[in-house]
Amino acid sequence: MSDNTYHITIIGGGITGLSAAFYLQKEIEAKGLPIRFQLIEEQGRLGGKIKTWRHEGFVIEQGPDSFLERKTSAADLAVELGLADDLVRNSTGQAYIWHQDRLKAIPEGAVMGVPTKLMPFVTTDLISWPGKLRAALDLVLPASKGDGDISVGDFFRRRLGNEVIDNLIAPLLSGVYSGDLDKLSLLASFPQFAKMEEQHRSLIVAMKHSRPQVKTQEKPKGIFLTLKNGLQSLVEAIEKRLPEEVISKNTGVKELVKRPDGKYTLVLKNGETIETDTVLFTVPHAVAEPLFRPYVQVPTLPQAKPHMVATIAMAFPESAIDLGMEGTGFIVPRNSGAKITACTWAHRKWPHTTPKNKALLRSFIGRAGEQSFMEQTDEEILEVVLRDLRKIMTIRAEPDFYNVSRLQNAIPYVVGHQAWVQDVNNQLKEKLPGVFVAGASYSGVGVPDCIDQGKKAIAEWIASVKPGR
Repeated sequence: MSDNTYHITIIGGGITGLSAAFYLQKEIEAKGLPIRFQLIEEQGRLGGKIKTWRHEGFVIEQGPDSFLERKTSAADLAVELGLADDLVRNSTGQAYIWHQDRLKAIPEGAVMGVPTKLMPFVTTDLISWPGKLRAALDLVLPASKGDGDISVGDFFRRRLGNEVIDNLIAPLLSGVYSGDLDKLSLLASFPQFAKMEEQHRSLIVAMKHSRPQVKTQEKPKGIFLTLKNGLQSLVEAIEKRLPEEVISKNTGVKELVKRPDGKYTLVLKNGETIETDTVLFTVPHAVAEPLFRPYVQVPTLPQAKPHMVATIAMAFPESAIDLGMEGTGFIVPRNSGAKITACTWAHRKWPHTTPKNKALLRSFIGRAGEQSFMEQTDEEILEVVLRDLRKIMTIRAEPDFYNVSRLQNAIPYVVGHQAWVQDVNNQLKEKLPGVFVAGASYSGVGVPDCIDQGKKAIAEWIASVKPGR
């Protein structure tokens, strides 16, 4: 390694690490920077939780299936990769909640469960009259005086009451974070709600102001985007853009060694070593932390216990499914007695994923504290899911095929998360200068959040070392 050449090693080939590598390569090519880099991935494939199964004409996501359009980094990356024509918006339609053994429409104007239209909320039977009156207190309650972190559950219970939380907000938000809302950090997970209360006092008023104005005749546009060949096509496109020699798969990092000259040696699990100036860890914190331990004692949040969620995709002839109503799917509250947490009618929400005359149901299972399914086989999970679904809709046949995907390290951001992240970064800066972290364990779990973190980490590192000057 020459004195005027910098070397950075990116650990982890999920979307955070891939984004970091892509934007680093872009800077190197555009500015001729004296930088070399290596991307290390323990699995035999890149993409992390992003994984698409293309089977018999179906496009089935085994991890995340889309991203919010308003978080522009994912769509921007797709455009930069030449995938602009592959971007697909979700079809809109009524969504439901399984309540009192029936599918009931989520009230029009309920944004993340918060009512923004009067009549749909007044007429819904998802909430009792006492519950509606309690929610209406949000219009007169003062804003919170404290500026510290609290749980999402505490925040909404204070503003809207228990019933709206349990029957509307908790089921909807659990689609983003599968943890317990009464432990989930408001500032780390949904900071926009805290800002809304600060600016408008009333959450209902704030959400009403934040809703986009839509003309009466205009059908609402979907707010999510994906790619017609699956999100994995984003991963594949990045991999094609990177020099083949910079990617090392099928090996992880066994040891991080801090050298006297301020550089680092990475001992890989395949026996190889890498000498590097900088290391960017984009793997889950539970994977990175043991490597830091000889030098840094990073406290673990006691409540942040990882749990698993599973996605079950099932393909049927369309004639075998009777949904009984228009719409794109439903969510299931914890108090329903059902094991599943949600079901997307994917052939309606994402028509491009499903061949003609076929139906694709994508169900979810795995709440915090409810992990018994972990000990079950795929066949047993399918049986549980179908049993729940048959209580809710008509299914006349067994699936043509199905797929069960288990996602590990589903760690919610508990109260105090932002302070913990700052502590991690401060300790690394002091004890392991040149070692950085980014990814879903730290500052956002969505695809755009992870892309932003990878891109930001590289930009800040380049700005700090000023290569080529």
